[in-house]
Amino acid sequence: MNRASLDKRPDEVATMFDDVAPKYDVVNDVLSMGQTRRWRKVVVEAMEVSRGQRVLDLAAGTGTSSEPYADEGIDVVACDFSLGMLKVGKRRRPDIDFIAGDATNLPFADNTFDASTISFGLRNVNEPKKALAEMLRVTKPGGKLVIAEFSQPVVPLWRNLYTEYLMRALPAIAVKVASNPDAYVYLAESIRAWPDQDHLAAWLQESGWENVTYRNLTGGIVAVHRAFKPASSDTAGPDAAAAAIAANKGPVAKLRRNITRSPR
Repeated sequence: MNRASLDKRPDEVATMFDDVAPKYDVVNDVLSMGQTRRWRKVVVEAMEVSRGQRVLDLAAGTGTSSEPYADEGIDVVACDFSLGMLKVGKRRRPDIDFIAGDATNLPFADNTFDASTISFGLRNVNEPKKALAEMLRVTKPGGKLVIAEFSQPVVPLWRNLYTEYLMRALPAIAVKVASNPDAYVYLAESIRAWPDQDHLAAWLQESGWENVTYRNLTGGIVAVHRAFKPASSDTAGPDAAAAAIAANKGPVAKLRRNITRSPR
């Protein structure tokens, strides 16, 4: 893996996504062999939100992940750091609120959203743990967070086949269908470098989220994590997150006992 290609500044990553914005959704469908639609459907089902509630869709890109909520009359805010992505999304869905924002310093007040979600974007945040704390801050007490992210296949043979596809076939396909193939080399490497399911669950606990569960999709290629903000506002927020981090400095293995997996 080329570590240098992962050492990008936030503005460089934003520019990269600006470049691929026009064809981003189509290319994703091709590279995932159509699986992205199924994965996003699982996220919407896990959110369990309804009319009258407000949802933050972080790293929303062109708003593809936000559309199911808007279609059901749910107040959804699509937030992303790529202006190029947001412009493409706003042209297609002018009825959705698209807002530019940094995941580590969200432009929203405390306790604003009934639920928050981020799909396939957390690994591209420069400080993912800070983003988890920010989503905790802007979510209402008792509200939920749902994360869909690429993860580690659970079957060794499948893991090896997937790694070969990720590092060899995916960039080759991207050369033919993407406007900026180098962006997909970066994305492939970021997926390979991303922590596994239990590590992300531990990060959620450390950030102050509770009742953390996750569900593997497509053999663990993707994992959908769900967690809840403590119902009492006195036990949530930056101070509580800092306290939780201080209390959980041990090995991740010690935290796994507190992590449950949702039924398949």
